[in-house]
Amino acid sequence: MTENLPMKLPSPEQQQRNESRVNKGFWPKIRRYAKRIPFVEEAVTAWFCASDPKTPSRTKATILAALAYLIIPVDFLPDFLPALGFMDDASVFWAAWQLLSGHITDEHRQKAAEALDAEDLRE
Repeated sequence: MTENLPMKLPSPEQQQRNESRVNKGFWPKIRRYAKRIPFVEEAVTAWFCASDPKTPSRTKATILAALAYLIIPVDFLPDFLPALGFMDDASVFWAAWQLLSGHITDEHRQKAAEALDAEDLRE
């Protein structure tokens, strides 16, 4: 669990930037690229975990940082590149997923599945 890890939390300013970036850009990015993001269900599940008031602050910080990286328009491998565009995003996300997976609940998974179905975002 991330609460026991010696992890430095982002500064309050960075945390706010990540949260703002995710709040503004997560769903538009998911809607646009969902069928090209191989970990879309996990990303949406993580978003619901970050939105849960019961999720510990360190876990939220980790999720928001990983999701912010996913949605920034310019990163190491631009997302528009076929087959490669989401490789760096996947690496960052999976590292975070390993830390936060103990905080993912069945409720988060269910909400993610419902949201993806409602938006018709699954292949």
